[in-house]
Amino acid sequence: MATASPRPCIVWFRDDLRLSDHPALHFTATRGGPVVGIYILDEEGQTSCPPQRRPLGGAARWWLAQSLKSLQSDLARCGSTLLLRKGSAAAIIAGLARDIGADSVAWNDIATAPYRALDEAVVRALDDIGVPSRIFPSDLLVGPESVRNKEGRGLRVFTPFWKRVLALGDPPKTLPAPKKLRSIDDLQSDDLASWQLEPHRPDWAGGLRDAWTPGEASAHTLLAEFLEHRIAGYATRRDRPDRDATSRLSPHLRFGEISPRQIWHAARFAAAERSAIASDVEKFLSELGWREFCRHLLFDVPDLAERNLQSSFDEFPWRDDDTVLKAWQHGQTGYPIVDAGMRELWCTGVMHNRVRMVVASFLVKHLLIDWRLGEQWFWDTLVDADAGSNPANWQWVAGSGADAAPYFRVFNPILQGEKFDPDGDYVRRWVPELSRLPNMLIHQPWTATPIELSSAGVILGATYPTPIVEHKLGRERALAAYATTR
Repeated sequence: MATASPRPCIVWFRDDLRLSDHPALHFTATRGGPVVGIYILDEEGQTSCPPQRRPLGGAARWWLAQSLKSLQSDLARCGSTLLLRKGSAAAIIAGLARDIGADSVAWNDIATAPYRALDEAVVRALDDIGVPSRIFPSDLLVGPESVRNKEGRGLRVFTPFWKRVLALGDPPKTLPAPKKLRSIDDLQSDDLASWQLEPHRPDWAGGLRDAWTPGEASAHTLLAEFLEHRIAGYATRRDRPDRDATSRLSPHLRFGEISPRQIWHAARFAAAERSAIASDVEKFLSELGWREFCRHLLFDVPDLAERNLQSSFDEFPWRDDDTVLKAWQHGQTGYPIVDAGMRELWCTGVMHNRVRMVVASFLVKHLLIDWRLGEQWFWDTLVDADAGSNPANWQWVAGSGADAAPYFRVFNPILQGEKFDPDGDYVRRWVPELSRLPNMLIHQPWTATPIELSSAGVILGATYPTPIVEHKLGRERALAAYATTR
């Protein structure tokens, strides 16, 4: 008597747009039946009661489109397809499971309140039709439930948090990508172009296309090249925006084209092979740990992008000034390192981490603009905009968050530029109107003599703005405002 063929399984892809180290895909691939991959653009209920899922910003939508194209190609090489559907995830998944007689539906956990609420809705819809759900940990090195204090809350200071994570040992080993998958033909799928994720009229994504190649293969190429050629000296060189010293993995990690534990194990292997880079690897992994810390924080504080973690900031005297906000957004503050960072962001969808701190400090302290407005701008313009790291980092700079920078730390944009871009190469790239100024003047062009400005082709207030606020005044004003919160 012939045995029945295994029934198909569904894999629900989300922020895990890869084939390797994908627990849900690995599970379904081993079941022996056809594998139906699906990605759902679920924008319904974004304005309903909390917890809410935050709609993607413009730059992240562009990345998502490229990443989905890459995933479709990767699945096709394995003999499978990726269905695209738009609408309610619970309704779509349950309907698809019923239509194909699915054995089960599997997906990877995203440990935040909005996504877990969505998971519960999908599980309920599948339970109603008798289809099992399988949910796997994948997005973090360690689940939030594993790092709690005696009261059962998450840790709010990074160093003890990271020590706890390290004490738990290495994360599980990574899983291989499936080599061959079976598929089901003639299933309805949306045309990706119909989702309008990419900008048109105007098409402002040219700089993104020049700077990035989204997809799993690109992520692993970047990681390999970084560990082979640029990890040495990372602990000190990572602060130099004028050098190619970082991994550039953040958007790939944001969309799950590479997993945290793949990065972890590759870095640990590199350190074992080359003991000279051990300290650099530890620093690199601590940056992965900071992402982990922010995600754990978001697990406990779903409204992290909206609420001051320290309530003393609720009455902070923020200034309402659209003119200076727009000058900051468009890189027209008159401070070269700030303007270079904001222009890099607009063109490429990223900004060097050191410069992110400088421009954020300038907005919230020199200009006294609410950190939430800066966070919203970054959310819309960053290709690596992360629901945990973005607001947590802004609150860190503002002083209102967990493990926050002290209120009296006001980054001096002149000194920051001179220290971390000493030859002015970063500024010259992104603020070309200052490119002919000598190194000693490029971070403070307003100190140049008329002859020096003329020979460099710079007209302050015309070809390049004068400082929007004088540094000393901005610092004193910030300290006075912060004194009201103490």
